[in-house]
Amino acid sequence: MGFDAVRKRAKASWDGLVSSSIPVIYFGAASCGRAAGVMAVKEAAVRYLDRTDTDARLVDVGCIGPCCYEPLVYVQKPGRPPICYSNMDPDGIETLLEGYLASDDPMGDMALGVLGDEAVDGIPPLFEHPMLAPQVRLVLRNCGIIDPTEIDHSIAHGGYEGIRKALSMTPEEVIEEVKASGLRGRGGAGFSTGTKWAFCRDAEGEPKYLICNADEGDPGAFMNRSLLEGDPHTVLEGMLIAGYAIGCRHGYVYIRAEYPLAIERLIHAIEQMRAHGLLGENIMGSDFCFDIEIKKGAGAFVCGEETALMASIEGKRGMPRTRPPFPATSGVWGKPTNINNVETLGSLANIIRMGAEEYAMQGSDTARGTKTFSLVGKVKRTGLIEVPLGTPVKEILFGIGGGIENDRQFKAVQTGGPSGGCIPRSKLDLPVDYESLQEAGAIMGSGGMIVMDDETCMVDVAHYFLSFTQAESCGKCAPCRIGTKRMLDILGKIKDGNGEMGDLDELESLSWTIQNGSLCALGQTAPNPVLTTLRYFRDEFEEHIREGRCRARVCKPLIRYEIVEERCIGCGACQKRCPVDAILETSRPVTKGKGKTRAIDPKLCVRCGICLSVCPPSADAVEKFSPATAEVAGGGGR
Repeated sequence: MGFDAVRKRAKASWDGLVSSSIPVIYFGAASCGRAAGVMAVKEAAVRYLDRTDTDARLVDVGCIGPCCYEPLVYVQKPGRPPICYSNMDPDGIETLLEGYLASDDPMGDMALGVLGDEAVDGIPPLFEHPMLAPQVRLVLRNCGIIDPTEIDHSIAHGGYEGIRKALSMTPEEVIEEVKASGLRGRGGAGFSTGTKWAFCRDAEGEPKYLICNADEGDPGAFMNRSLLEGDPHTVLEGMLIAGYAIGCRHGYVYIRAEYPLAIERLIHAIEQMRAHGLLGENIMGSDFCFDIEIKKGAGAFVCGEETALMASIEGKRGMPRTRPPFPATSGVWGKPTNINNVETLGSLANIIRMGAEEYAMQGSDTARGTKTFSLVGKVKRTGLIEVPLGTPVKEILFGIGGGIENDRQFKAVQTGGPSGGCIPRSKLDLPVDYESLQEAGAIMGSGGMIVMDDETCMVDVAHYFLSFTQAESCGKCAPCRIGTKRMLDILGKIKDGNGEMGDLDELESLSWTIQNGSLCALGQTAPNPVLTTLRYFRDEFEEHIREGRCRARVCKPLIRYEIVEERCIGCGACQKRCPVDAILETSRPVTKGKGKTRAIDPKLCVRCGICLSVCPPSADAVEKFSPATAEVAGGGGR
């Protein structure tokens, strides 16, 4: 069957879904939705439909982005567009289906928006929602819209038109088109994708290999996983385009085994591609032959580094090697190899289908196109977003993200994962692109954004991220293996109130040594969180050292819990729950009512905070504070 016939059949399949004569219920069933309980919601929907003998079609879709509103369910009645409902639970879905399917009440108070261009019964379009309206969805255009297990849905939305057009061009023309688009690598330093391809195509040696780096391991990052779960065909089509351009016949998807749903979707999608003549020999009737193999990684963070990743594919321990030679000339099994990350490959079909000029209209002068980010932490609206490169930090956090959770003060945002840096309040107008972030001491990385408020201790943040990279170090080179451990020990001293002012100079000196002496990017970027927190929040480090005080009240040795006698109601809840019997009954009666007040012995207290959590809100007698005294801090080093 030719591709024209495949496309015609796919369009008919999609039209049959959106024009269904029976209701269609879509469930946001990516990992985020499943974690929020969407499968229990689906089971409740099935029970309702069976009990009421109601006919409906159930469809699983990926993540459309606003994870803060999960579980998401869309209900489409015949002749009407789907309406998206948020924060659904098993009881809520029965109420919704009874109201909308049985009584024709669209339940506007439960709705998030209409999946269409016009309002329905006063419910506005979903993409006019403040979280979605500022976004430009290119890579994520199908996520949350189509069933990722149905290749027809992808084809009906323009899937595989990019490779079809690419096959009408020469490989050199495809490379020049990608260069003209301004596409830069979406998972690292932002090197020109087209230039990288040209190096590999021109390299001597056969066969050539293509690798999709899906080893996403940053804390708080889920961009690649969401794309693979919601629209795997976009990434796989990108691999076809890249393989054709560089002249190779074999590709690998290197993906961590902790992504079982993404792996399941990839395996299914690859089988569908083969069945449709989109993988294997003579793709779309051309001379181009290409196949894809999935390689599961064991979760080592260092395998995100390209040479360690290639070693893992070869069956060796994932450890970086020196360069040159670079992978473009000597990669997997010593053959020319091109490595791109998930989002880079997911951008290619758009570029070829739209044309480089139209694609390049999005973004900044130095960074064209869009970028996906996982927006997490102390922000009101968390989720997966896609914005043009160059969008200011403030617009992302306070526009799309809706501001800081509980209306607290914004303190910093960590970009680029554990190897990234912290951007302070003074740089909210910073455009998010490669050069601007680098000048600020951060990196783009794969696109994680972790938002922090004024209850965050920046010394603790530096310690947390450095502990992650130190634990993930492969240990091959001494600067990374020894240097990060020494830095972590110093940060631990400061957190415990035993630091010295000279420690700050040593941290900076060690950072320089590790950055310039490490073998791979893991070590070279590991000091970034420490350097940026020292650069923008040095006063917090000095407070820990000079005053023995943690203003955010996070570092346990520097905090203290106390029961305010005047507010204590003598209920004894704190005393009953204290794990170390540090709370005692006093001889003093409570101010109101009967009973005796309680007091905390600071020598026995382990600062677990249980007393604060169990104290009745009506009393609010337990206070947490960080006194500026050497005695509480431990008295060392000042």
